[in-house]
Amino acid sequence: MGSALELAVNNFVSPVILCFLLGLAAALARSDLSFPQAVAKGMSLYLLFAIGFKGGASVADHGVDALLIMTLIAAVILSAGLPFLAFFLLKVMTRLSTLDAAAVAAHYGSISIVTFVAATSVLQAQGVASEGFMVAVAAAMEAPAIVSALWLISQRGDSGAQKSGMSAELMREILLNGSIVLLVGAFAIGWITGAEGKAEIDPFITAPFKGVLCLFLLDMGLVAGRGLRESKGAMSRGLVLFGVIMPLAGAMFGLGAGALLGLSAGGVALMMVLSASASYIAVPAAMRVALPEANPAVYLTVSLGITFPFNVTIGIPIYIAVATAVIGG
Repeated sequence: MGSALELAVNNFVSPVILCFLLGLAAALARSDLSFPQAVAKGMSLYLLFAIGFKGGASVADHGVDALLIMTLIAAVILSAGLPFLAFFLLKVMTRLSTLDAAAVAAHYGSISIVTFVAATSVLQAQGVASEGFMVAVAAAMEAPAIVSALWLISQRGDSGAQKSGMSAELMREILLNGSIVLLVGAFAIGWITGAEGKAEIDPFITAPFKGVLCLFLLDMGLVAGRGLRESKGAMSRGLVLFGVIMPLAGAMFGLGAGALLGLSAGGVALMMVLSASASYIAVPAAMRVALPEANPAVYLTVSLGITFPFNVTIGIPIYIAVATAVIGG
C-alpha cells in the first residue's frame, strides 16, 4: 500500500497534471491567460495523430491475437453498459429530467481521449508498460454509449428522441467526427507502416509529445475552469457528487475487465481510465443532433468541469496505483 501511495503522489506532481492545475487556477482567478483557438486545435490534432500512430505501430509489432480481439469486445460491452449505471445514479442522486439524464449518461461509457493521452504519458514517465493496442480500444469505446443513451430515451417514450433516433445525420456525426477519423486513421497508418514508419517520424511524434501535452492540458484547465465559473446555476450538489462517484465506479468495472483479460498493469490502468472518463468532444457533438432539447450546460459542465479535472488530477494517479498494486508492476 505504501508503494501504491508513493506512486500516486509521484503521478500527481508530474508536469502534465501540474500544467492542468495551473490552467484551472488561472481561469478560476479570472486571469486573461488564453490560447488562440487555432493553436489549441493544432495541439489536439498533433496529440491525436501521435498517439494513434504509435498505437498502430505497436499493434503491427504485437500482431492481431486473441487478447486484442477479446479486449475490443470487452471495451464495447463496457461502453454500452456504463451509461445504464450512470443513468440509474443520476435518477437517484439528482432531479434531472429523463432527457437530460440520458444525455449526461451518454458521456460515461464513451471516452475522453485527452484523459487517455495524459494517462499514457504518466505511465511512460513511471516506466509502467502497457499494451500498444489500447488506442484501438479507446476508438472502439466512442460510439456504443451514444446508442445506449438513445435506447434509454426511446424506452421512456420521449418523442423528441424518437424523432431523431439513429438518423443518417447522427451516424455521420459519430463515425466522421474529426477526432475519431484522425485517431483511427493515424492508427491505420502506424499499423501499415510498422516499426520502419515509426522510425521515420519518431523525432516528430516522440520528443515533442510531452511538451505539447503540457501546453494542451494547460489550455484544457483554462476551459474547464471557465466552465465551472460560468455554469454554477446548472450544477446541483448531487450532480457534482455524481461527477466524482461515476468515474470511480466505472474504473472498478475497468479493473475487473482488465484483470480477467490478463492485461499488464499498464493495460489495466488504461482500461480503468477509459471506463472512468467522460467524453466532451464526440458525444456532445452527437447530442446536439440526437437530443437537441437536452441542456448542454448540464452535460458539458459535469463531463468537462467535474469529471475531467477529477480524473486528470486525482483519478489517473489512483487508477495507476490500484492497477499496479493489484496486477503488479
